[in-house]
Amino acid sequence: MEKRKVIIDCDPGIDDSLALMLALSMEELQVVGITVVSGNGPVNMGFSNAKKVLKRMGRLDIPIYKGAAVPLKREYVSALDTHGVDALGESFLPEVPGYEQPVDAVEFMKKEIGRGGCSVIALGPMTNLARLANEARAVFGKMEELVSMGGNFRSHGNCSPVAEYNYWADPEAAALVYQVAAELGMKIHMVGLDVTRRIVLTPDLLEYFCRLDPKLGEFIRAITRFYFDFHWKQEHLIGCVINDPLAVAYFADRSLCDGIEAYTEIETQGISIGQSVVDSQGFYRREPNSVVLTKVNAAGFFRMFFGRLLNRSPEKLDLLERMIS
Repeated sequence: MEKRKVIIDCDPGIDDSLALMLALSMEELQVVGITVVSGNGPVNMGFSNAKKVLKRMGRLDIPIYKGAAVPLKREYVSALDTHGVDALGESFLPEVPGYEQPVDAVEFMKKEIGRGGCSVIALGPMTNLARLANEARAVFGKMEELVSMGGNFRSHGNCSPVAEYNYWADPEAAALVYQVAAELGMKIHMVGLDVTRRIVLTPDLLEYFCRLDPKLGEFIRAITRFYFDFHWKQEHLIGCVINDPLAVAYFADRSLCDGIEAYTEIETQGISIGQSVVDSQGFYRREPNSVVLTKVNAAGFFRMFFGRLLNRSPEKLDLLERMIS
């Protein structure tokens, strides 16, 4: 099997951590590096959390690069209220010392993407990608594919009535990335809240996972407990929405989601800051610069998530079928 080379640009983060775990469990993906940006937590915290996840997965061979510590223009606003004071569900896992790299995230991207044949899955604010577009537009255009967990189309926002956090946290960066994509004839795959809100890890699903793999299951339980509590307090949801793993799953298997091609811009001003404005009706008469996902096979996602992380075939997950049917 030919593996697809990919950089995961993220802000770990509870659901980022689950997404990393899924990506590292996929034999069809070659994760060549992890780049970190300030988002859910500060960049140094994200770097620390990425190391904790890689250690748990036995993959500290994968390099991690620190990126932008602040947005392009705006004051940095974390999501520690959602992810806990350590950005990893207040699991307070032991620190993993070392693994600092001699170059930063953007310099690594320039080198790796410049070689060709490399994609990016962006799970956090787009600050690193915007810096890449500003500093090396030709290299930016060499990305084989760009999948972004961010934005929303018909669904409401999660940090304002109209905006999703990743795009809201650095709207200038997101706006620039979509603008450059339009200029270069690229299409960003927008895995937004319209589809990720359907990916709910329930207590039953988590308990089943723990029964099948107690060690890995307890790791997931430790980092998601805070998330479960947050979703109950905020939305009276019994379970937690795990946004970012869907972007990884979709990158590997396009049959999990469907959507529309459209021209998209990101608002940078006023009460709609961070909103992803999707021209689904073609008012702007612009060529599409995005594939906006609107439908998802949530059951198919959980088959993949459980199957890959547990290294089990579907027929050995019979209870899962009854839980997600």
